[in-house]
Amino acid sequence: MSRQNLTRRGVLKTGAAAGAGLALPTYLSAAGHEGFTNAPSGDTVTLGFNVPLTNAYAEEGADELRALELAVEHLNGGGDGGMLQTFSSKALDGTGILGKKVEYVTGDTQTKSDAARASARSMIEKDGAVMITGGSSSGVAVAVQALCQEAGIIFMAGLTHSNDTTGKDRKANGFRHFFNSYMSGAALAPILVDQYGADRKAYHLTADYNWGYTTEEAMASSTEALGWETVNSVKTPLTQTDFSAYIAPVLNSGADVLVLNHYGGNMVNSLTNAVQFGLREAEANGKKFEVVVPLYSELMARGAGQNIAGILGSQNWDWKLENQLGARYSGTNAFVQSFGEKYGFPPSQAAHTCYVQTLLYADAVTRAGSFAPCAVVEALEGFEFDGLGNGPTLYRADDHQCFKDVVVVRGKENPENEFDLVEIVEVTPTEQVTYAPDHPQFAGGALGTCNNGA
Repeated sequence: MSRQNLTRRGVLKTGAAAGAGLALPTYLSAAGHEGFTNAPSGDTVTLGFNVPLTNAYAEEGADELRALELAVEHLNGGGDGGMLQTFSSKALDGTGILGKKVEYVTGDTQTKSDAARASARSMIEKDGAVMITGGSSSGVAVAVQALCQEAGIIFMAGLTHSNDTTGKDRKANGFRHFFNSYMSGAALAPILVDQYGADRKAYHLTADYNWGYTTEEAMASSTEALGWETVNSVKTPLTQTDFSAYIAPVLNSGADVLVLNHYGGNMVNSLTNAVQFGLREAEANGKKFEVVVPLYSELMARGAGQNIAGILGSQNWDWKLENQLGARYSGTNAFVQSFGEKYGFPPSQAAHTCYVQTLLYADAVTRAGSFAPCAVVEALEGFEFDGLGNGPTLYRADDHQCFKDVVVVRGKENPENEFDLVEIVEVTPTEQVTYAPDHPQFAGGALGTCNNGA
């Protein structure tokens, strides 16, 4: 897709113009929100960073925590300021949030919903966290989001891709910057048909939890609408490490494409097993057998090594966007520079989305003039912004989902170094991945009303 196509749309309102459109009524002033949960009373404010530091998504969690710590540094006036310099909203000035120094506590979600809720509850009840962010599992995101709604705390979701997070399990106190399963299907399907043809038969291996289910549904419906047939789908445990027993039947199934609805260590292991079983050299139905990974990242590509070469998938963001596609994706280079100088390597999409969510929360509080959750909700709903790496972006009021361009990538055949393992194939414009709030894949949920808590 040409850059001309990518820049055809009008630029969304940014900076002062966007802020002016979100001026709060007098009853939403800071004075009108006394008594909310964990209202900061001193000269500091505490944020809760709940990330997976063990189990299948631990690598993403470690990178999220790096980015979250960097965001706190920038909010408090340290370092080079990162995306504070490129963000279209100019409310943040490096003096903390509403003049309070930002502090944080951390927890390990273990990629388990119960552990994640316990960790978040401790941050809220014992540490006084006024906002929770982080996580790399949609099961975790849905569980923690529900807890935050009950407690009267804002939840700024980390890496969560399931439709459910802003679909049937949406909550008024929860917000998601990361894209979702529907968007991956809408962006990938036309490219898969263009690359592999419309007469294809797909076999799905799917992680057995809500992210896997909605990703399979999105990929199957999008590809079937363009001519593909789904011949089988098999659920795999999130705790699985050896997928040999699941891969073995694929070549005798009549399929000629394997879709791995797996993420993190699960994807690395299942793709490795697929290669070991010879799927990538095989032929079926007179065609070269193909493997597709709907969602992956540079971190996963590093884990998969040469096995990722040529594999198509989608990403929320890529650290090369601004260099390859220009100023539309401003903020990317600023973040990559800050992160790289601090840690010695480029950030992942997990790091990016958590960093951005933290800035978006701080900015909303500042524009609202209050830490009260309902004031923050008011400031974020319908907020249009730019300069945070994804181009013009909307936080839709209907479901608290961000709408922005989607990056389609492919594993490089001959990477130049260990950090440049994927190439950008196309950036799908926002319009192609936008859906109605009541779309069937998102049905059954209602935001309800915001909760200020105590």
